[in-house]
Amino acid sequence: MANQIKRFSRSKSNRMIAGVCGGIAEYFGLDYSLVRVIYVIISVFSAAFPGIIIYLAAWIIMPDEFE
Repeated sequence: MANQIKRFSRSKSNRMIAGVCGGIAEYFGLDYSLVRVIYVIISVFSAAFPGIIIYLAAWIIMPDEFE
């Protein structure tokens, strides 16, 4: 069995907008819905603007998932 390196990337299969939350969930082995709910809660309690900026930055920085 070959060792596979985990890559931090945006998900192609579990995306709603850009796959950022799906990629984070895949990397850490979490449920996709849980990560999305946590993101929304954090964004709402931080006046939404910082959450949007962080999401956009992650969208630009995180590479697309390779198959």
